[in-house]
Amino acid sequence: MATSYDYAPLFRSSVGFDRIFNLLENAHRGRTISDWPPYDIVKTGDDSYRISIAVAGFTSEELEITFQSNLLTVTGKKQEPALDGYLHRGIAGRPFEHRFELADHVKVHAADLSNGLLKIELVREVPEEMKPRKITIQSLTPAPGVDAAPQIDERKAG
Repeated sequence: MATSYDYAPLFRSSVGFDRIFNLLENAHRGRTISDWPPYDIVKTGDDSYRISIAVAGFTSEELEITFQSNLLTVTGKKQEPALDGYLHRGIAGRPFEHRFELADHVKVHAADLSNGLLKIELVREVPEEMKPRKITIQSLTPAPGVDAAPQIDERKAG
């Protein structure tokens, strides 16, 4: 049973959150992609994350990581060996693609393949101009030669 949510009230009272609403709508749609190979997403610090993907049997040449405009894509394409001699084949080597939507300012820091795990280190790097800053409150004085507010002359008012 699928549940549909109406985001219209949120659209009326928010500006610039279109990407978040699109993510929410996409999350409710049926997933047609598989979750193979399995993966973990771990928050390793205040502004750092790690994605670990179980890619047993894949070499670094058979894996590709691309990052473009907040979308991290990990693909694996393995050359299938000939089926000659197999009595049982349980280790999957089929191609895969995982897509991860990343928040603004999250960048790929490093990637490592060891012991069958592909580890991708992510870091959120907020630019200085985007960080909160404290604004000092000052009393504004009019610039020299500029009258503050025009005064009404009592004699002319009557």
